[in-house]
Amino acid sequence: MKKGRIRTALSAAAFTAALIVGGALFHKDCALEARADGRPVSISSCTISGSDVVCSLSAGSVPASDDGKYYIYADEVYQDGTAGEVVATVAAGSSATASFPLNYNSEGSNLSRKFLVAVKRGGQMVQVSDEHYITNPEAIAAHTAPRKETGIKGILPDLTKCSKEELQDLGVQQIVYNMDINEICVDASVGGAIPFTYNGQTYYFNGGRINSFDSMTQTFSSYGIQVTLALLNSGKGPYAQDLVHPDAKDAECPSYALNVNDAAGANHLKAIGAFLGQRYAGKVDNWIVGNEVNARTSWWYTSSDSLDYNVNLYVKAFRILYNEMKAQNANLRIYNSIDQEWNRKSNPGSFLAKAYLDQFNYYMLREGNIDWGLSYHPYNSPLYDPYAWNGPAVWVQSGLSTPYITMQNIDILIDYMHQSKFLNPSGEVRSISLAEIGYTSAFGNDKQEASIAYGYLKARSLPDIDAFMLFRETDDAHEMESHLAMGLYDLNGNKKPAYDIYKNLGTANEAAAKSRASQIIGMDIDRMIAEKIVWTRSGTGVVQ
Repeated sequence: MKKGRIRTALSAAAFTAALIVGGALFHKDCALEARADGRPVSISSCTISGSDVVCSLSAGSVPASDDGKYYIYADEVYQDGTAGEVVATVAAGSSATASFPLNYNSEGSNLSRKFLVAVKRGGQMVQVSDEHYITNPEAIAAHTAPRKETGIKGILPDLTKCSKEELQDLGVQQIVYNMDINEICVDASVGGAIPFTYNGQTYYFNGGRINSFDSMTQTFSSYGIQVTLALLNSGKGPYAQDLVHPDAKDAECPSYALNVNDAAGANHLKAIGAFLGQRYAGKVDNWIVGNEVNARTSWWYTSSDSLDYNVNLYVKAFRILYNEMKAQNANLRIYNSIDQEWNRKSNPGSFLAKAYLDQFNYYMLREGNIDWGLSYHPYNSPLYDPYAWNGPAVWVQSGLSTPYITMQNIDILIDYMHQSKFLNPSGEVRSISLAEIGYTSAFGNDKQEASIAYGYLKARSLPDIDAFMLFRETDDAHEMESHLAMGLYDLNGNKKPAYDIYKNLGTANEAAAKSRASQIIGMDIDRMIAEKIVWTRSGTGVVQ
């Protein structure tokens, strides 16, 4: 969500010419297409087996070398080529297997490193494969807590209203909340700091903030509610400046790209992932890395307007957090996050959501497919448009070239994710979480009622959607200046009519909610969803 959103933790035309970039054919705003020029060796897998890492290699043609050997390099995410350390050597051949120690939780840990193959030629090391990461970090997880999966009905909670009775009354099955890493990172001088020694270094976490998250997540967990936390990087904390990417320094925005450019940032991020994965095992089922990261100038800031550069940075941070967290809790899901601006960007500093998703998936396939999830925000366009079932025809269309994907045409996204290239390592459709979605009451409570019913029922009709999270429980005064009265409660704490309709959805009283929504819409809502009837209107103004 763009204009007007303030969230804090615990409160919160395409280029047609191709450019050759790093051994790949790059089209701006399109996915990279891999090229094998000079890299005849493939790493088909890198997996943990016991206390070792095992990499399987293959080559269509064995590259020439001085000594007939393959050298396996382990690079940190900020290193390129043969800058890392040699962890194994094997005889060069059309197929080979290399193994070396994982060295988990040590200074030489290979858990979040990337691996490549080189040969010695003319006395120099020459890279002959693409990079590959470990893809089964869960193999060493000490925690295997079962996931809490009872339904998709969720919300961003108002913590002042989160008594057991209120949440149970609303029938919420999931919640989503933000965690700003700048608020949880401190140093040893801060009173109550929690020490955490990892990979040979000791890091410190804010005891007060961590205890607050402990209490919150434990409370929700005890109610049987599934918890999703989104990791943001506000860049405001004095103890987490090493986590702000160098190309993001001295800018003003809500959230910055994570620093994967040097050892300090990468190592700190590893420790954060391990700490959070361990501490919230059994309490937090899902983590989202960043927020709407295609919105570069807002939520994943760097000074570069290169799609490939920004996605590459994000992938590196994602890989670190995925491997470190999953190595603690095997059943976690880790999600990326993009907005609804599929083929049109309202802000020139943003990237198209589709292009970002394509580029992200390209790197994931090239460097080792893992079970990442997609967090998507299918808001109306414009954000303050009150009609979830009748959007502007200029923005909401039925084909893949649609400017926006909202709940009306969310089927486009689902079908897109069914492509073989997007499937997870088990050949299944990835988890899709609608982790942020909301509808305003600024133009009438009735429109908000019907929109919430339409959105929820549409999401529930699609088995690949695992979460429908309303944003938010209570209106926010600043957002309301932009006609974004998204809450189920008004500013005075009064329940809006939308509260009751959301409460009744998914219960024995759902028929009443459907009847009310159908009356407002002017068509039976079950028929509209089952027959995939999409209404659109001319213009972009609000029709009273």
